[in-house]
Formats: sequence, structure tokens, C-alpha cells
Amino acid sequence: MKIKTGILLLTAALWLGAATAQAQQAGATPAPEGVHKKTLFEQIQAGGWVMIPIALCSIATVYLIGDGAIRTGRKKILPPEQEAAIKDYFRQGDYVGAYNYCKANPSSLSNVVRVGVSLLGDGKQAVEEGMLAEVAKENSRMQTYISYLSVIGVCTPMIGLLGTVTGMIRAFATLGASGIGDPSSLSAAIGEVLVATASGLFIAIPAFGAYYFLRNRAVAGIHDIQDTVARLFRKMPYESLTDVHIGDEELYAALPNWLGAPEEAGGAPIA
Repeated sequence: MKIKTGILLLTAALWLGAATAQAQQAGATPAPEGVHKKTLFEQIQAGGWVMIPIALCSIATVYLIGDGAIRTGRKKILPPEQEAAIKDYFRQGDYVGAYNYCKANPSSLSNVVRVGVSLLGDGKQAVEEGMLAEVAKENSRMQTYISYLSVIGVCTPMIGLLGTVTGMIRAFATLGASGIGDPSSLSAAIGEVLVATASGLFIAIPAFGAYYFLRNRAVAGIHDIQDTVARLFRKMPYESLTDVHIGDEELYAALPNWLGAPEEAGGAPIA
């Protein structure tokens, strides 16, 4: 909860800082005499109603980049202290202790190891399949939020283009009604509606860049987990752990209830 609150505060600070910087830059350039120099707020207003969803997309982009950077960090995926502790439990043969430690300290690594330890009594194939499924689940958990950056990268230029088209329609409608007596008004209107397209591209470019960077970072983290788990479970004495149940999950499968029931005359069990 503290991490998400920090990301939201960082998002607000970056957004406010960018707006302040652009406003200062706009104010620092002297305007020609008789020409009105638009402020940042006036330029945003010129973009029309589409600037509202574009602003929301920009805030979401900063939040998702910060959240993705935290989720895909090596210390988050593969904490060194957890790796060392699990190795100590495995060296001592204390698989129950390793399971309890992984359950008390959840992370991508500990979740995969916990599933593998809980299936030790079912043999090597069950352990490998269970850990592979858990690795896929962890990968999906990381990629879900990162994929939204790709959605933003695709949608924001379209939103900006929509605002440009609607603004052009209004500009030419005004031109058709008043004529072309003042071409400067038409050029000014065209310049204003292009603000929406430029804003959409301004958000889409970093969103796409962050998406591919964080996606590759998550894939590298998953590979690190697989390498670490492969080293941990190498030469595992599965023969000594046959039919052992480790963990506090309830087992629901039981013997068929007809095995203890009386049989019919023909000898067939009553199901």
C-alpha cells in the first residue's frame, strides 16, 4: 500500500513539474509585439475535450512505469536473502521449514519453490509440472500491468487524431459560414486542433518504449527464477519423499466410497 501511494505521489509530482517547466519555458520566450503568447493552460484548452482522456492516459503511464519497474526488479522477483535462506533449508533437508518460510515470505521465487516443495511426495514429474505452472502464473501477474502500457501507446494517438478531426470539422464549418476573408483565423484553428495529435504522440512514444523495456526485464527475471529453481531441485531425493505430504493444504481426494460397500451377488461393486 505504501509503494502504490508513493507511485501516485510521484505521478502527481512529475505531472505538475512538467506543466510548470513548460509554463516557464513559454513565459521565458519573448513574444513579438502585438502577438499574444499562449500559456500552457491555453494550449491544453486549444486541444479540446480529448485533452482530458489524454491527461488521464499520461497519469496512468507514469503510474504503470513506476509499478512495472518495482514489479520487475530483481530484488522483488528474486530476493537475495530469500534465496540464501531457502538454500540453507535445502542443505539441511528441512523441506517443511522451507515450505513454511516460503509461505511466510511471498515473492515470485518463494511462490515457485513453495509449490515445488508441496509436490515432492508426488514425484519429479509432478514437481516440474507444478513449478512450471506457477512460473507461468508469476509471468502473467507481471505482464498484466505492463501490457496496459501497450494499450495506452496504441490508444492515445487515436484519441489525439479524433480530436484533430473533430476540430478540423468545426474549423471548416466556420470557414464555410464566414468565408475566407481572414486566412489567419483558419491557420490558427488548424494549429490549435493539431495540439491533440501532438499530445497523443507525446504520451504514446514513452509508453511504447517503457512497455518493451519492462517486458524484456520481466522475461529476464522469469529466466533467473527458472535457473535458481533448477539448481535447488537438482539431485532431489524423490525416492525418500514418496507419498510425503508437505504443507497445510487440505487434500480432498479419498478412496472411492464403494470400496467398503457390500457387493452384489455377481461380485460387482455397487457404485
